[in-house]
Amino acid sequence: MGGARVMRAAFNDGDEASPSISGMWHVVFTANSVNGQSIPPPGAVIDNALVVWHRDGTEIMNSSRPAQDGNFCLGIWERTGKFSYSLNHIPWQGNDPSNAPSGIGNPEGAAQILEQITLSPDGSHYSGSFTLTAYDTSGNQTVTFSGTLVGTRVTITTKATDLL
Repeated sequence: MGGARVMRAAFNDGDEASPSISGMWHVVFTANSVNGQSIPPPGAVIDNALVVWHRDGTEIMNSSRPAQDGNFCLGIWERTGKFSYSLNHIPWQGNDPSNAPSGIGNPEGAAQILEQITLSPDGSHYSGSFTLTAYDTSGNQTVTFSGTLVGTRVTITTKATDLL
């Protein structure tokens, strides 16, 4: 009943004339407050990550956290304006080494990272704010961080030393 057809299955950012958030990014998260209180010293880096935003509205982050502590986590994003985006990122957090002889135990809970970012007009950087709320396995809030983040697009010419 007809020949094969190619169909576009991936989403785009909604405006082909604007740069896309899709791609790989080096992102640094800097905390400004913990549990609503300013933290001394201000500007504490709480994560240094590689993040990939996919055209289908999903995202994956390789955090600088130790692998046994859960350094890969996933999110979902949407475009909210010409250069603005919201991301809802939900990682498992921590581990309880008391329940495993190897020191790698069950997750201690979950976290939710909400980001509001603005992409630069040339598509090579983004910046914004984040709130990270952590929960224990019963759903009780344990800590909240808020702060800023900056992202730099990783390209074919990016060197590993550029990310240190």
